[in-house]
Amino acid sequence: MQITLLHHTPLIVCANAIRTCWQSFDKSDNGGEKDQALIDRVGNKFKHASTLEHLVYTFYIQGISRALLQELARHRMASLSVKSTRYTLKELKNEAPFTTEDIQRAAKYLVFTDEEMVNAMSIRALENLRQVMVSGISNDKAKYCLPESYKTELTWTINARSLQNFISLRSDKSALWEIRELALALYDHLPEDHKYLFTDFLKVSHP
Repeated sequence: MQITLLHHTPLIVCANAIRTCWQSFDKSDNGGEKDQALIDRVGNKFKHASTLEHLVYTFYIQGISRALLQELARHRMASLSVKSTRYTLKELKNEAPFTTEDIQRAAKYLVFTDEEMVNAMSIRALENLRQVMVSGISNDKAKYCLPESYKTELTWTINARSLQNFISLRSDKSALWEIRELALALYDHLPEDHKYLFTDFLKVSHP
């Protein structure tokens, strides 16, 4: 799994949005400690969380499973642009046949678990998909053979309020292991001066 933060809104934008309500722009310190405390006080402590929606983050997320992609789709207040199987399944056509011993080569396409049998069955499914692709069946039909473990990537845009909710739910020990890893990785890739808005939403201890 690889995470790249492509864009984020400066804190001053959120602070200005909050100060719009009271016309207190003269008290701003241009996104410094005063503005940061204001954002935390109004957005988190006073629960005027809609003000946090002015903070937006765009991440490029690579190497996650399609099983995890399904989980992301359940978080509706986010925008997803996903690697298209219609145009990219051709990457399998030039591969040699896969056996269950081809762990390293299959890892280019699959997310593996800590269960050996699950991984072996994923490789078998990958080989089935490769055979379908080689036979000349169109990508739109071949993709119905995709295993849930097949890797994908996406650009994901989410506001701070929704990201707090995501981190709270998905960093919990009861969450799917892969999405828990993603939640922690997203937190790690936030700008340092933004992390304070999310730390209290982490459900596991995290350095």
